[in-house]
Amino acid sequence: MGKLQIFREIFTNLKHRKPAKKYCPKCGDPGIRLLSRFNFWLLPERYVCERCGYQGPIVLEMEEETEEE
Repeated sequence: MGKLQIFREIFTNLKHRKPAKKYCPKCGDPGIRLLSRFNFWLLPERYVCERCGYQGPIVLEMEEETEEE
């Protein structure tokens, strides 16, 4: 398998990936959101947890399992 084909498969899988649920890395709460509406295009993403007050660029993402897996 050539390198170009490997990259094509990686990008195809990324493109068709469903959005993953985001969780706070500190307390595990799903109530984490972007700190500002400008974070996703103007500034680096920063998240804030409504439960424990965590602020930072790191979140946990969990994909839902499908029947294929």
